[in-house]
Amino acid sequence: MALLKVKFNQKKRVKLAQGLWLMNWFSVFAGIIVFSMGLFLKIELRKRSEVMDNSESHFVPNSLILMGILSCAFNGFAGKICYDSLDPAKFAKWKPLLKPYLALCFFFNILIFFVALICFLMRGSLESTLAQGLKNSMKFYRDTDTPGRCFMKKTIDMLQIEFKCCGNNGFKDWFEIQWISNRYLDFSSKEVKDRIKSNVDGRYLVDGVPFSCCNPSSPRPCIQYQVTNNSAHYSYDYQTEELNLWRRGCREALLHYYSSMMSSMGAVILLVWLFEMVVMVGLRLLHTSLESIANPEDPECESEGWILENSLKDTLKSALENLKKIGKFNQVEADGEGAEGEEGGKTPAITTVS
Repeated sequence: MALLKVKFNQKKRVKLAQGLWLMNWFSVFAGIIVFSMGLFLKIELRKRSEVMDNSESHFVPNSLILMGILSCAFNGFAGKICYDSLDPAKFAKWKPLLKPYLALCFFFNILIFFVALICFLMRGSLESTLAQGLKNSMKFYRDTDTPGRCFMKKTIDMLQIEFKCCGNNGFKDWFEIQWISNRYLDFSSKEVKDRIKSNVDGRYLVDGVPFSCCNPSSPRPCIQYQVTNNSAHYSYDYQTEELNLWRRGCREALLHYYSSMMSSMGAVILLVWLFEMVVMVGLRLLHTSLESIANPEDPECESEGWILENSLKDTLKSALENLKKIGKFNQVEADGEGAEGEEGGKTPAITTVS
């Protein structure tokens, strides 16, 4: 018994073909949107590639760009088929291609669904990428005189100002690295010498943060040095001065920014996937309804369209049997080649008469 069998007359077939033609061009437009989203996300990730540890996060935008291009190509081709299906003479040339094309559409829709899931599941990979990337970038904050790293200070400062964040996980991360360049340290000063000597690695560590960690909404001037020393400032308690510095770490801020973006894109991709599934089902019904016309010379006669010629269970069973036949056929060929090799390897016996 066929799955989702529907009866069609000529009027219904024409309406289905016209509706599918329109839906395919809507899908082309959706493909352009998907392509644009992938391009936008790639640009946004490249903007802050200096604070990311690797390029794994570019898998999502690259996939979106590829899906957008394929969607435009597949749906443009399907639109042409639907338009030609209104003329039996033109449709005849597409008949041999429709089954392979529908099989490609099926796998294409699986890929779209997979990409949509990846958009929702990339948070964990992105979090580790940002955590390690930010940690490494902060170490280069002071290297304003080193070629290749001189831009890192500006990158980190602009990042903290734009996203209202400080450090990797919080402002205390700056206490663990030397973010002040040696060129701005007075090595004849006793305080500087003592701080460097007290550190095993010989670094100049302070309980201070860069100016970009300061919150401009704070009612008092920003306290960026001796942050944890309450006695160094009048009427100050660093644990309650929430408006003085940004409390949120940049890893969390960037993760929220990119995760929200990818989740929104994932929702859009799911909608595109549903739309593509409807188009694929409609194209299959149109294909089978045109093929099952009893009298091709009478286009006004009724016909039947279906999704699967047999039930889902029978179709899966038939597919498995075909796979087994292919496997047995390959095995027989391999055995035959082996037997020929053995016969070819035998040397004929030579008898000598004395």
